[in-house]
Amino acid sequence: MQKTISLSFVASVLGLQLAWADQVVLRNGDRFTGSITQSDAKNLVIKTEFAGTITVVREAVTQITAEQPLYLNLKDNQVVVGTVTTEGESLAVRTESAGIVRLAKDSVESIRNKETQTAYLAELDRLRNPGLGDLWAGTADVGFSLAQGNAETGSFNVSLNAARATTRDKIRVYYTQLFARNSTTGTAVTTANAKRGGAQYDINLNARAFVFGAGGLEVDEFQKLDLRLILGGGFGWHVLKTERTVFDFLGGGGMNREYFSTGLDRTSGEIMLGQELTHKMSARASLRERLAFLPNMSETGEFRLNFDASAVVALGSRLSWQITFSDRYLSNPVGGAKSNDVLLTTGLRVGFGQ
Repeated sequence: MQKTISLSFVASVLGLQLAWADQVVLRNGDRFTGSITQSDAKNLVIKTEFAGTITVVREAVTQITAEQPLYLNLKDNQVVVGTVTTEGESLAVRTESAGIVRLAKDSVESIRNKETQTAYLAELDRLRNPGLGDLWAGTADVGFSLAQGNAETGSFNVSLNAARATTRDKIRVYYTQLFARNSTTGTAVTTANAKRGGAQYDINLNARAFVFGAGGLEVDEFQKLDLRLILGGGFGWHVLKTERTVFDFLGGGGMNREYFSTGLDRTSGEIMLGQELTHKMSARASLRERLAFLPNMSETGEFRLNFDASAVVALGSRLSWQITFSDRYLSNPVGGAKSNDVLLTTGLRVGFGQ
């Protein structure tokens, strides 16, 4: 008798659980029972007890029965909440406040259960009101070469680029370093030692225009530059902004403070005219370049010219191979130094963040 009662109790519990389970029926007759977690325009996801999480093509779904309340997000931005059954080409939603509401299937943009809807709203709020530590994404590059034997040389380069973009503003930080040494003659001689870093903050005025403030630091041993400090700002315009290509024009001005190993210190005002291009050439390859022309307002006729370009080929979702060209031209270098300094680096790139 006790076993019979126990079996009857288990059967009733299982029957109750089955009665409250969601069910999805496909065009070919396949039927899945479990808990619908979410659906978008392409796929529907249902979590089953024994087969795990299953993703099916939404167009193949002919019938939905949901005993748990679902959140149906419509194309007109309305949200209808309730249990769901299919009635031909419509979904009948039993709501608590309005009774049964019938919706055309093609009017529903997405479907979520309570858990995924809560997570979606939390992420939406984070995107609308992000903290300073949110939404960062970027890349880190590293390259190394070494020769031993008749020639003893080594070089190392590292680069970091990160950005945090919202609908209101954008923060960008960058750092690049190249170091090379040659010991072929028996004496270790440094042949390259340059460091460049900085940050830029953009505030969007509208979909096309923005204002920015920027600061940068540069050190270049072979240009006899102990430190260059640049502070400035200006106005930017998205001349072209598509999913594949962004082309910006930049204009502004700032202050340039330079300290050279010869003992020369100088401060000058500068105008800044420039452009920046980001172009996705294919699903795996992309190009980015930036050019800035900086006429010296304190010493008429003198100027600086900065050019940076990177080509990247994706090797995986986070790993890429990059080649970067960087040129710094100074029309009035100190005695014994050349006007032009070029850095060419290549190596692995690792992506991080979103």
